[in-house]
Amino acid sequence: MASRPSTFRFAVVAVLSTLPLVASSASGHENPEPVVRDSPQNGTNRRYLWASSSARGYGGWSSGGATWYGSPNGAGSDVPLHDAGGACGYHGDVSQRPFKSMIAAGGPSLFKNGKGCGACYQIRCTGNRACSGRPVTVTVTDSCPGGACLAESAHFDMSGTAFGAMANNRGMADRLRSAGILKIQYRRVACNYNGRTVSFKVDAGSNPYYLAVLIEYVAGDGDISAADIMQAGCDSWAPMQQSWGAVWRVNSNNGQPLRAPFSVRVTSGSGKVLVVRNAIPAGWTAGRTYRSTVNYGY
Repeated sequence: MASRPSTFRFAVVAVLSTLPLVASSASGHENPEPVVRDSPQNGTNRRYLWASSSARGYGGWSSGGATWYGSPNGAGSDVPLHDAGGACGYHGDVSQRPFKSMIAAGGPSLFKNGKGCGACYQIRCTGNRACSGRPVTVTVTDSCPGGACLAESAHFDMSGTAFGAMANNRGMADRLRSAGILKIQYRRVACNYNGRTVSFKVDAGSNPYYLAVLIEYVAGDGDISAADIMQAGCDSWAPMQQSWGAVWRVNSNNGQPLRAPFSVRVTSGSGKVLVVRNAIPAGWTAGRTYRSTVNYGY
């Protein structure tokens, strides 16, 4: 078995500047004018933008390596804290929907100090007799910072479940898991959560002067390059800081409490923009998750 102890890291980055409301395709070319739709909920208006594109893949196959960690049929780390989402912070049990244990810890080039959290990849192995050659889809939910994860330019430390899913059949899964480091091919694909909307979990340490939010279930790109917030009574956006993983935060800068409800603007890794009006309501509670009614249009 190729395994590693999970590492839970906190990465603090500089304040990100506010990005314009421009959506671009995954290939970097401009898309047509973004579409605007309204989705009422409880008397509020939530607006989102996405670029019209039929592309669900992000290019051809590349070469990399893969190992696995945790239990053979598990969802990665067996440490309870990391079962809640590893170094990306996704709450709940990643063995349950929508991940269903199909997750991976990414090496540095994939994890990107947390900016790679939520990205989805197809992975296939062909260099072992136990490999089916059929791709499986995983989501990056954790960091693999050392050891075998530095052996290739791109390395996936997959859950035992995801690794075994690359085998010809269930009977070959254990044989494949005993192979050590596998040579694999991978490609980026759009994330599809089958109707699940973007959610905002307020960190338990939040208070009237400090707000930290886990942003998850981002369709399409899956990853987040920037997040901005608009307080009640304001007509401009303020940049949030990436706290760690998929958690973004903002502090009061004038000694006054932050004013809810809060709207949140999410920018994906390729520059697509999602605007959620009143994403976190007045009277919000630390530790609670607030689900929007919208997602990127995939």
